[in-house]
Amino acid sequence: MNGKGIVTTLDLLLQWITRLVTVNLLCIGASLAGLFIAGVFPATAAALGVSRKWLRGEEDFSVWKTFFHSYKKDFIAANLIGWLIAIVGIILYVNYQLIIGNQGDFPFFIPFAFYPVLFLYFIMAIWTFPLFVHYKAKCFHHIRNAVIIGLSKIHYTLGIGVVLFSITYLSLSYPGLIPFFSISVAAICSMWFTLRVFNQIDDRKAS
Repeated sequence: MNGKGIVTTLDLLLQWITRLVTVNLLCIGASLAGLFIAGVFPATAAALGVSRKWLRGEEDFSVWKTFFHSYKKDFIAANLIGWLIAIVGIILYVNYQLIIGNQGDFPFFIPFAFYPVLFLYFIMAIWTFPLFVHYKAKCFHHIRNAVIIGLSKIHYTLGIGVVLFSITYLSLSYPGLIPFFSISVAAICSMWFTLRVFNQIDDRKAS
């Protein structure tokens, strides 16, 4: 690689580092501004929205304005979807603790039936917000479509799951990554996988 190629590569690398750090800090700040309870889900949607623009080749836009426009516009809807997913997760967690703590009191098929339900929940959690960012639809349509697409494109679902698990593992091992990269890298990786599927769907609709 010649000197010009090295400079170009370094410039591109620095651009992406700056982008990721900016989105990560915006996401943390916006979550805290909503006291986390009301801020984390709109911030997640906004981070995915900015990532979507970059991955679709859009670069000439203000990250700050785009992020906070999405944050404010989708504040209620993102919280509705996010807290619905969170409440389902809490219910599943409580049931899991009950099953673990009272194994002898449940029929043998109950634990086996629980794990497919848990798997469907993770599919829903992985796909719902990217769908929310890419398409305009009602809350329950996003959740339904998340399960359908997640199952029909299981290899993409597994890919997202492996990437998110790896990011979480690295973030817990090296907490210094969390303020600067963890959230934004997770957002852009999730959007990269899901956009592959959404583009296929959009192409079929257009043809």
